[in-house]
Amino acid sequence: MIPSIKITFMALATLSLAACTTTGQVERNAGYGAAAGATIGAGVGAISGDVSVGEGAAIGAVIGGVSGAVVGHNKDKAQYGGTTSAPILDRSTRYFEESTGRYYFYERSTGRTFYENGQYRSG
Repeated sequence: MIPSIKITFMALATLSLAACTTTGQVERNAGYGAAAGATIGAGVGAISGDVSVGEGAAIGAVIGGVSGAVVGHNKDKAQYGGTTSAPILDRSTRYFEESTGRYYFYERSTGRTFYENGQYRSG
């Protein structure tokens, strides 16, 4: 009975920390990965008997957190056109793209272009 209480407490603590992240995909996915990893690691530790539930949860949280951070980093890069930082757009002049019927702006420092909603415009 005690190990299941520990597992529940650790999962809730990890999820509460993951809910506090309001920044980019890296932090959010690292939190979710850590929570999932801790849960799975604790379960493996409880079933296998080779490691304790706490050790399994700790190892799973580290592996899940790192994996989640990598996934989040890749999502940020895809969203912002090859970098993980949000664009700083020159909104003084906007350009119209006839093929899509949308307006877009240039980011002066990199030359990348983004639509009005901040979505990366390839090309």
